[in-house]
Amino acid sequence: MDTVAVLLREPEHLELDRVALTPPNAGDVVVAVQWSGISTGTERLLYQGRMPTFPGMGYPLVPGYESVGRIAAAGPASGRQVGEPVFVAGARCFADVRGLFGGAAARLVVPAAKAIRIGESLGQQGVLLSLAATAVHALAGQAPPELIVGHGVLGRLLARVTVALGHPAPVVWETNPARRDGALGYAVLDPAADARRDYRCIHDVSGDPNLLDCLIGRLARGGEVVLAGFYAEPLHFTFPAAFMREARLRIAAEFTAEDMAAAQRLLLAGLLPLDGLLTHCRPAAEAPEAYRTAFSDPACLKMVLNWSACA
Repeated sequence: MDTVAVLLREPEHLELDRVALTPPNAGDVVVAVQWSGISTGTERLLYQGRMPTFPGMGYPLVPGYESVGRIAAAGPASGRQVGEPVFVAGARCFADVRGLFGGAAARLVVPAAKAIRIGESLGQQGVLLSLAATAVHALAGQAPPELIVGHGVLGRLLARVTVALGHPAPVVWETNPARRDGALGYAVLDPAADARRDYRCIHDVSGDPNLLDCLIGRLARGGEVVLAGFYAEPLHFTFPAAFMREARLRIAAEFTAEDMAAAQRLLLAGLLPLDGLLTHCRPAAEAPEAYRTAFSDPACLKMVLNWSACA
């Protein structure tokens, strides 16, 4: 078996090519991918060659962890049915190249448990499930954010999840004027226009490693900064200000199956709108240009690749 996939041969050398697939086992399913999203966080780091040492890291690789499609074949021990609409958060099914995170391909082979059943109506918006689950995980029974830093897709989802869970609407900071629109029930401000210095919980999704001193300076005593983005460089802060505030620091790691289920419950209940988050879509054959647009155009919140013409 083989498939067409996005192949990052080395930093800034991306193309569409055929790659060999590992044969499916009895408990596996084969997924025919319809759409996949491009991450402007982790995939940008892979593209630029700035991804820190990570399990499975190396080139050439197939990126992507936001794929939606249908089960095209189901192993006899999989318990699944052909035709089920599913979401796949990456795959390790390539014989000759690495899969980090392995979702940007026309066909994927994954264990049945990794093909998450989704509603028929979700369609293309299903590519947002990884980020929705990431937003749920950042809250995960902890104090809700009063301030969110960054109004990209993850920042918007985090704000929407906060409201959907019945918490007070957070404030969101965004330095780029072009990204301050699209708020649903919360305020988006230029940081310079916000004088508040008593936030009890700040969630940073910017990925900026140089913001900690600024954020700690905006905390109430005993407040918490949650790092919910991905950071390619070491983070640092000046100790005295953190000491005076008795500040706490929490890192929100990768989402779990429970977070994914919780995100789907919010969607099914109509509490978590996904409108306005998918801004660009290109045929998968135009992947090199699509990746460049996703990484360079501020108007591009989320780029989606359409795999319908690939086999």
